[in-house]
Amino acid sequence: MSSPERSAPTRVVIAEDEAIIRMDLREILEEDGYEVIGECGNGEDAIALVGELAPDLAILDVKMPVMDGITAARVLTEERRCAVVLLTAFSQRDLIAQARDAGVMAYVVKPFQRSDLVPAIEIALGRFEEVRELAGKAAELEEALEVRKLIDRAKGRLTDGHGLSEQDAFAFIQRTAMNERRTIKDVSADVIAGTLTP
Repeated sequence: MSSPERSAPTRVVIAEDEAIIRMDLREILEEDGYEVIGECGNGEDAIALVGELAPDLAILDVKMPVMDGITAARVLTEERRCAVVLLTAFSQRDLIAQARDAGVMAYVVKPFQRSDLVPAIEIALGRFEEVRELAGKAAELEEALEVRKLIDRAKGRLTDGHGLSEQDAFAFIQRTAMNERRTIKDVSADVIAGTLTP
């Protein structure tokens, strides 16, 4: 699946407690067309910055004071606020597993080069977009199922309480929704509540 071309530059927040690494990151990112919109030195500030600035991506160092990068990543990914790339000086399996479990979509080991960082960023952005699309589709399906259940309950109330056939009950709900310019969900809720009858 190819991702659409982004018209605006990708907006990035960097959380790294070593100022020299933050400067290197900013330089690499800006040379490659990314826009660094915020920088900080710990995970707690990273979460606050992401909440305030709504970036497309957060690059977090694993080892930071106050709150580590994995904990911050878990918060950001659970809330689907932005894509996350994790930076670390360590490539131990347990750290990689923790990063994966926290929802991190890409992982770069320091010392890194542009050729390591940029592909990781693009992979993280692509995966994040896929996750967001899937979450949206899941929410739509859940809503459709809830509406279906409401309609079935409303039809049951109309057939049991008013002697309508299932087909006539559905026709009543549909017709009322169209005539009153309301959703079928709202009309069904009124039928269930007993405030709307044929």
